[in-house]
Amino acid sequence: MTQLAPRTESVGAGDQSWLGSRHGTETPKSATLDPSAWTAKTTAGVIKSGEPFAVVAGLAVPYNGAGSGGTNVLAGFVFTDQSVRTGGGYLTFPGIWHGRIILSKLPSTVAADATTSGLFVLEA
Repeated sequence: MTQLAPRTESVGAGDQSWLGSRHGTETPKSATLDPSAWTAKTTAGVIKSGEPFAVVAGLAVPYNGAGSGGTNVLAGFVFTDQSVRTGGGYLTFPGIWHGRIILSKLPSTVAADATTSGLFVLEA
């Protein structure tokens, strides 16, 4: 089963107040996630816009600044709210990999001195 199975739902772009500029929003980069890795970051079947992610073994996983094995390297941010279904398979989503980010408006904590693989200006 995949996330591409037919269904009807209403999910918007979400709260994008964490974007400090338009820079980077015109060229989001596709990334893929396994929803089972995101259960702690999923509320009512939605991963919020602005959730930071790392890439481990080719899949986007929740960023963890105190983690290891690659989870501590910030690769990007989920651009728009993403609707997920448990058991629905992998999900491809648009990720912001460069731009100006307002840290205080993110749904999860990221330090201003975070190790990144993207090109970000991280500001309080």
